Amino acid sequence: MRNRTLKSNLDQNVKSAMAPRIRTNVQVMFFDTDCGGVVSNIAYLRFIEIARTHLAEELGLALVEMAQKQTYPVVVRTEINYRRAAKLGDQLVIEGWLECVERARFWCAFHITRKEDNTLIAECRQMLALIEMPTGKLLRLPEHWKAYEKAESTEDRERKSGTVPRGKSVQ
Repeated sequence: MRNRTLKSNLDQNVKSAMAPRIRTNVQVMFFDTDCGGVVSNIAYLRFIEIARTHLAEELGLALVEMAQKQTYPVVVRTEINYRRAAKLGDQLVIEGWLECVERARFWCAFHITRKEDNTLIAECRQMLALIEMPTGKLLRLPEHWKAYEKAESTEDRERKSGTVPRGKSVQ
């Protein structure tokens, strides 16, 4: 019985340390498309920006608080693979999660799918760092993010096996 209780407590601690996941919806508008009604590549980055802002809030980086403290996450690198074209009027789902945590930088990953048929439209990874303005000084990541780093390998295994629940929905 004691081993079962210890395992239950450990499972609960790992779950609470799992990196946040978000899920948000967006509709493709006229200004997102070219003359053929296909989404422009720059629009995908705007969709990712929306999801990344929601993810930042889940990580404890609320917009107003960032502005008050003058501490901001900045994109250092973006990798994006376009798999299928999204078109005018499509309802898209953007899922985002914290993929990797290092001392002074972190990676977020995103999937964009078409809601109607769950088709993968694009995959994206972004490396970010926290800076303090106006000096542009590089900051260490918050201490509590270390728990996400430790839970990462467990969560990755669960994601690959399909047992990690979908991200928190935000609008």
